[in-house]
Amino acid sequence: MNRLTDNDKNFGPLTLAKWSKTFSAYINSGDDENRETYLMLVAFGWALRIRVFNWLCRPWRARWVECNWDSETVKRLGRSGYWEIHERRFGFSLSDMGNGYDFFQCFLGPQTHDSSTTQSWSKHLPWKQWDHVRHSLYTPTGGHFYTEQRRSDYSVFFDAKENCPKVHFGFEDYDGELIVATCCIEEREWHKGSGWFKWLRWFATPKINRSLDLAFSAEVGPEKGSWKGGTIGHGIDMLPNESPKEAFQRYCAKTHERKGRQYNLRFIGPCAPPAPREYATANNSNYRISDPAQKTP
Repeated sequence: MNRLTDNDKNFGPLTLAKWSKTFSAYINSGDDENRETYLMLVAFGWALRIRVFNWLCRPWRARWVECNWDSETVKRLGRSGYWEIHERRFGFSLSDMGNGYDFFQCFLGPQTHDSSTTQSWSKHLPWKQWDHVRHSLYTPTGGHFYTEQRRSDYSVFFDAKENCPKVHFGFEDYDGELIVATCCIEEREWHKGSGWFKWLRWFATPKINRSLDLAFSAEVGPEKGSWKGGTIGHGIDMLPNESPKEAFQRYCAKTHERKGRQYNLRFIGPCAPPAPREYATANNSNYRISDPAQKTP
């Protein structure tokens, strides 16, 4: 049978392996390439696969696919096409998707990986969910600037973010290049429960996360200038009562890693905003940003 992990322990028809945070119990038929039927039991970080008789659960033939093969191929194979075959699975799975065993799946037959034909049912457990209720912007001094209510037009929030006061810090990249980081304070809030379980929010403390949005005036990191490109922006969590300057200093002080390569940044201090970015015209198919002034804090 196919291996489950890189560290399987096999005992005849049994395979034992470490697994993710899941509780599962199902029987699986295998597919066209591997038709060995097995019973899968997963609990407490371990998975046990038990080889069983194939007649207990057989693969599902979805449809016959007629192929445009030449006569020699048809003669050699003895057929003019093939069956599209998918595995069958019966059972259930309860997985941890970030809120503690909050995603339930029930397998009811063929697993085609096509929502129109696969036979399964799944649900994020509503009493485990956290409902996003607001996204706010704050000035560098911590004053409230704008709050986006749920299901509002994102373009309105985008315009508000463009107009929100920001603070700018100069820093030195790993290669000595001077770059400006434009920083904006954002805050998000979630309430416990969704659907019929929204009442749980009256008994649970809301989750509130304050972050610092970073936009760099040039690519950062060892992959700058490559086809992949360096980092041009992202967000970092802010600590309680932390100012944008303190948060960005903490960000620069840590060791960064990009695809196994470590590098460091050096914080310089507050500076003027970078020059507006100048985009290449349509005659330049690369659409690369070209503005040497933005590289100097």
